[in-house]
Amino acid sequence: MLQETGGSVPPNTDHAVSVSLPTWKANVAYEEGEPWIVKKMQCGYPRFFVHPIIQELAGEIVSRFGSPDTEAATLFPSLKTAQMCHSFILSKISPEEAHKVRILEFAPAQQLEKELTTIKSLLSCVIYPTEYTKIAKQVWQHSGDGISSRRGEFCLSALRDDLLVEKKGSGTESASQWIHKGPRRYQGRSSINGLGKGVLHGAASANQPQEGRESVQFIEERFGRNLSTSLATQAKIAVRRRIAGVLTADVELSEALEKSSEEGRVAGLQESDVFLFPTGMSSIFNSHRLLLKARGFMKSVCFGFPYIDTLKILEKWGPGCVFYGRGASEDLDDLESRLADGERFLGLFTEFPGNPLLKSPDLKRVRALADKYDFAVIVDETVGNFLNINVLSHADIVVSSLTKIFSGDSNVMGGSAVLNPHGRYYQFLKNTFNQEYEDTVWMEDVVFLERNSRDFVSRIEKINHTTAEITAMLKNSALVKNVYYPKCNPSLPLYDAFRTPNGGYGGLFSVTFHSTAAAVAFFDNLEVLKGPSLGTNFTLSCPYTLLAHYGELEWASSFGIEFDLVRISVGLEDVPTLRAKVQQALDAVATTSQE
Repeated sequence: MLQETGGSVPPNTDHAVSVSLPTWKANVAYEEGEPWIVKKMQCGYPRFFVHPIIQELAGEIVSRFGSPDTEAATLFPSLKTAQMCHSFILSKISPEEAHKVRILEFAPAQQLEKELTTIKSLLSCVIYPTEYTKIAKQVWQHSGDGISSRRGEFCLSALRDDLLVEKKGSGTESASQWIHKGPRRYQGRSSINGLGKGVLHGAASANQPQEGRESVQFIEERFGRNLSTSLATQAKIAVRRRIAGVLTADVELSEALEKSSEEGRVAGLQESDVFLFPTGMSSIFNSHRLLLKARGFMKSVCFGFPYIDTLKILEKWGPGCVFYGRGASEDLDDLESRLADGERFLGLFTEFPGNPLLKSPDLKRVRALADKYDFAVIVDETVGNFLNINVLSHADIVVSSLTKIFSGDSNVMGGSAVLNPHGRYYQFLKNTFNQEYEDTVWMEDVVFLERNSRDFVSRIEKINHTTAEITAMLKNSALVKNVYYPKCNPSLPLYDAFRTPNGGYGGLFSVTFHSTAAAVAFFDNLEVLKGPSLGTNFTLSCPYTLLAHYGELEWASSFGIEFDLVRISVGLEDVPTLRAKVQQALDAVATTSQE
């Protein structure tokens, strides 16, 4: 076992993105909320498990400004994001209870204002009766707009040192008049604030600033050198250039600000067409929100089996969506028939390739339908990543989770949305994004994201090669039922149509076995780190369907997603090393089959 149950993944990482669930039993217990595993959880995937530091900050705020015995709080980086949560809660409760939900906004005290001049709001907080916690959790999970643990760490220290002050007159007017509706198949089992207290790591000294001290020196001594607005601004430029494709060399930040070409992923794409978000889901949530703003209030289409929260966003915010879970040609036939009969849609959301079956949609046909019947195309390229595929030419917006392979280190969250400069809605979208976009990416987070992504190109090449070797090994085993990977998927021609000249097939695949007992034996005996997330520099595995769809296994199965599917994200290990680990797991399957 490479990490104890409930420990951070990667180990010894304060702001880890994943958590160790090393056995099948541990995953089931986590989903069931069994006390033995809840007590062990030191962290978790940030949109599903609120970091202990954020829990501690929320508790501190409620103790100061609310009633700890009857109220809870959810924290956001800005007033606008808090208002979105406030609006959603009000849509789910009776009007008579609305006055019990309120927003507090916090800003830096005078000692911090000089250095944090670009930060309009440090923290906003929605306080509500504890019985509404599950409602607030939906916003935290699906929107991805909650605060990061690094922002939480800073704000907790600042609040305790009286460097974070309440802004009087914070409005609770709704930031959105969206209709909230949709099925309630998925209900999270973990309370937003219910998993215990954490320890604040690296908290600043409680000494007050000396009279006349320079604010930059004060910030660095109190909170560390990463909290520099100029450094964060430079890091954002470098990250946006990498995403635009005008910066592909593995270089330091100083060189990244100088080295860039005019040719990006498509002709005419500029870094100003790239927008950064605090998480990948935030990029999807806000792209949907801004698309509604630009084009009007219409239903969307979700094409192909998506990552869970994309569908939830389309169902719960706005007028709803039409869901084609298999993403097959027959589904496009049905969509075309609807369009021909006069139905109109806001946009079609799809993944390229999908997760967890790694199936690629017929993006060329989707684009043709979009051009003929006037709807936007939004493609999530997270699994494929833009070094392997280039889908921007056939999309209006391309979104991605930078938390994954772009970062690799699994210690920071991030997301991006890229506008196609040749898209039919480009000007509408660009104007709307420029007017409505809110940069809520925390300074220290983007610094880590930039540092992690410097060797993005070389990491992708190695991971592509290793994954091709391992999937071939599994496909040749009689113990394996199916291997889901773009290279061995019937939709391979659809993937290859958008593969870049030097691109591969990525580092993610799924595998199924001839029995659940075999799947359990493989998973439990695979000596790699295990937990949620993907795209890490180390190989990471999970029983994906159990984790993502535990409350709706039958529903997922209806779209071909088997409940005992095992998903593997390949890291930077050498091929012989990883091959030996996979063989050990297969040997355990063989032993199980003989019993």
